[in-house]
Amino acid sequence: MNTLLTATPGQTVGPFFGYALPFDRCDQLVPAGSPGAVQLSGLVLDGDGQPVPDALLEIWQANADGTIPTSTGSLHRDGWTFTGWGRAGTDAGGRYNFSTVIPGPCDPGAAPFFLITVFARGLLNRLFTRAYVPGGQLAGDPLLASLPPERRDTLIATREGAGLRFDIQLQDAPGKPETVFLRYAGYQR
Repeated sequence: MNTLLTATPGQTVGPFFGYALPFDRCDQLVPAGSPGAVQLSGLVLDGDGQPVPDALLEIWQANADGTIPTSTGSLHRDGWTFTGWGRAGTDAGGRYNFSTVIPGPCDPGAAPFFLITVFARGLLNRLFTRAYVPGGQLAGDPLLASLPPERRDTLIATREGAGLRFDIQLQDAPGKPETVFLRYAGYQR
């Protein structure tokens, strides 16, 4: 057969997350109340500014000292092994929450961040973004410096109480620009 077939788009990624993906304490990279524990939380919003009630987020991050965890078993939750990975679904109001630590910078001059992957209904592929920890080190970060100034704020978390808040806007909405999403070399859309 010499006929070249046209590629078809991927299947939508949701809303199927309630089956098999969640696991016990998946949103707790560290137990709440542990020394240095903070809450990273926020909303996932659609192009109308409405909450997305059935999205799934995964985070990867460095430890507080900037070390990237290398221990095996990212699902491992024993109360002291930090794997740097977690998963949380949004509730009916579009809110997600992780119990984790503030990551340290992985490289000199880079700002610390959480890498976030978003899965949601209507998306043909997952989305990648970053939630930067607010602070003075942001000015020297290479990725943030490569963005137009008006887009940078969509990647910077805000302080909320003793934790961090990072809302994810899936599309432009009145008064709210779309969160900057990233594309990585080798990842096919």
